Amino acid sequence: MEFYVYETDETVKAAQRPIVIITSNNEKELPDAFLRRCFFHFIKFPDEQVMREIVDVHYPGIKQKLVKDALTTFYAMREVPGMKKKPSTSELLDWLKLLMNEDVDLETMREQNPEKLTPPLHGALLKNEQDVALFERLAYLSRRGSEGGGRRGPAG
Repeated sequence: MEFYVYETDETVKAAQRPIVIITSNNEKELPDAFLRRCFFHFIKFPDEQVMREIVDVHYPGIKQKLVKDALTTFYAMREVPGMKKKPSTSELLDWLKLLMNEDVDLETMREQNPEKLTPPLHGALLKNEQDVALFERLAYLSRRGSEGGGRRGPAG
């Protein structure tokens, strides 16, 4: 019911029993003994409307066409099978900030060229080598499919 703060050389005592909230993104398994003492509540990933509201809070006045195109790309990327780490809300916000700072135009965002299956500044969304390689393979298959005669890739 108390803890010591070394930096300020003081002890903080709880007047009432504290409630501890721990969040997890399922990247690591939590021990069973710990979980037995927890109340579990699952929060569904935000749908597009809720995500727009989140974006608006972080970037008031952002161009809505940019948000629309970015969200379309973002949610499509989250649906790609085989991804090790799907882009999260945090990555979306970082990506939007980069898109605004680099002044990426809407035509670049909407481009359906199979050579450019990965979106501009995709390093803000794809956080590991396996997922980047997956998107590069998809772009390669799409290119092969669009050259005619060959098998069609996922984007073609």
